[in-house]
Amino acid sequence: MKKFLNILFAISLTITSANALSINDALKDSDINNSAISISVKDVSTGKTVYELNSRKPMNPASTLKVVTLASSLDKLGEDYEFATGLYKNTDNELILKLGADPFLTSNDLKNLFKTARDKNIIQPKLIKVDDTILDKTEWGEGWQWDDDLNPLMPKFSAYNIDKNLLTVAVAPTSLGAPAEIKLTKFYPTTFMNLVTSGNDSALKLSKNYNIAPDVLTLEGVVSKQTEISFPINYPKRYFMLRLEDAVRSAKIDYYGGISTTIIPNENIYLVEKVLTPISTAIKAILHESDNLVAETVFKLAGQKYSNTPGSAENGIKVLQAYCEKLGINTEDIRVVDGSGVSKNNLVTSDFMTNFLVAQFKNSPEYKEFLASAGEGTLKNRMLYMGDKLKAKTGTLSNISAITGYITTSSGKILAFNIMINDAKSKSSDKKMLEEYILRAISSTY
Repeated sequence: MKKFLNILFAISLTITSANALSINDALKDSDINNSAISISVKDVSTGKTVYELNSRKPMNPASTLKVVTLASSLDKLGEDYEFATGLYKNTDNELILKLGADPFLTSNDLKNLFKTARDKNIIQPKLIKVDDTILDKTEWGEGWQWDDDLNPLMPKFSAYNIDKNLLTVAVAPTSLGAPAEIKLTKFYPTTFMNLVTSGNDSALKLSKNYNIAPDVLTLEGVVSKQTEISFPINYPKRYFMLRLEDAVRSAKIDYYGGISTTIIPNENIYLVEKVLTPISTAIKAILHESDNLVAETVFKLAGQKYSNTPGSAENGIKVLQAYCEKLGINTEDIRVVDGSGVSKNNLVTSDFMTNFLVAQFKNSPEYKEFLASAGEGTLKNRMLYMGDKLKAKTGTLSNISAITGYITTSSGKILAFNIMINDAKSKSSDKKMLEEYILRAISSTY
């Protein structure tokens, strides 16, 4: 950005809309090449384009894709959908845990399920089995980066979702200059190379050497007070089974056998207890916090309901295609491979995104209110002066920044907008600064 644009940005909370740049001025004063920018702005009442730049150029949408995939998933699942994890007993005195892939399920939830079984005098089950058929066995998205497997924002996802599919290691100082103490907050077989020393500051790094010891995690740095680091579980089913065994022991149920998988029967079985989580919890997690685990799970669950087979990304994509057809939106120029927007194989156009937003506004006007306002979620520290006039979803990947949603202009019009910047040469802060100036120009110009 040029110097005067940085100065303008610094006083953005007090500047009036009358002083805002036009979109073309903002683009001209930016150091980002226009060929790396895609913009589409449409009036939701008419569908008419009021501004566009490279709007039919396929680009990576990052997490703004969640606006599209969630809408199609909700159409299939329904807004009264609940994630359900149920514990059942059959006439052979077997306990069967039916998984619902609930991304909000916790170890304590499992303990409460088996405590209820104990309270109902189910203390010596013949067998304990798990039905995991709600989702397929693919635990990561197509095109996800192999070296992001320690990124806590990108955990694996499956029917065995529990504790956000994250492990937490606590690092505590000992005596000054001596090795720090490290331990997992929950038991799970993990090997650490401890290179952390006790000092007067805290700066930690978790890594692994994929060529030498891919199963060994290296913790290095210095620590002055107990600090926790979370990272994805490498084998979610193993972790889940350990927590299931914890739950059985905690409930003091007399069971010493193995735990196998099964398909729950339709008869000669009754419910012991369920853990239910409303889809509304997922809506906020996806659109406000950009939770990838939740987004992928919901996308696959929609595919499960669509196909009546284990949920998959492939069937989630079919749900999206069917929903776009229902809205009358052409999908020929886009490619969607996951539900979260994490994959760099995703390609959409700004024109498609605003067409979708316009159609979604007409089909489900309440959906607009699910999006974060300025000051909320991933917009927590951005464009606070716009308040509820901005309802949007952000997207960020390496070299990519995007934002999409609805804006109520100074003249009272509601516009659908999409901005995607796919540029390797500019800083993330510069991309987001340009987004802000474009949105300010939209607000004041139209």
